[in-house]
Amino acid sequence: MTHQLPDGFVIDLSVEAGDWPAEPELHDLAARAIVAAFNKADLAVQAGSEVSLLFTDNEAIRKLNGQWRDKDKPTNVLSFPGSDPDGETYGPLLGDIVFAFETVASEAKELGIDFSDHLSHLTVHGLLHLFDYDHQEHDEAELMETLEKTILASIGIDDPYSDRPLVADGQ
Repeated sequence: MTHQLPDGFVIDLSVEAGDWPAEPELHDLAARAIVAAFNKADLAVQAGSEVSLLFTDNEAIRKLNGQWRDKDKPTNVLSFPGSDPDGETYGPLLGDIVFAFETVASEAKELGIDFSDHLSHLTVHGLLHLFDYDHQEHDEAELMETLEKTILASIGIDDPYSDRPLVADGQ
């Protein structure tokens, strides 16, 4: 198993708003979660592919959620796929993942988990969405959650779903 990003893979990271950790810390955290996802989910990308991570606040993500999902409320993470696969390979622009600081922080506190563990989980969750994983139907949700748990366990993060029942978004 490799412990590095795919060949030429770029994480384009921007902090727009919110009390996020410093960019180098965010980059390291994201890279660790993304490497684990590539290793455990057997994700394939074109060489030189890129993912964009935007760290913002509840107000900005509320606007995006309203514009793209008709939900006028903040959420923890949104994913915007940037490419359809060419066969089984995605890229070169995987897409954008957007995080809302206040929601991520309050969820971590409410769940009694470390902020960085929760952000790692949401990074994995957002990345899987870029690879067409979803949780609208029960079967899809079960597959995605199982994969997330496997990926997170590989980097020492406990099952984020252990205290919650499986709920598909479309139900």
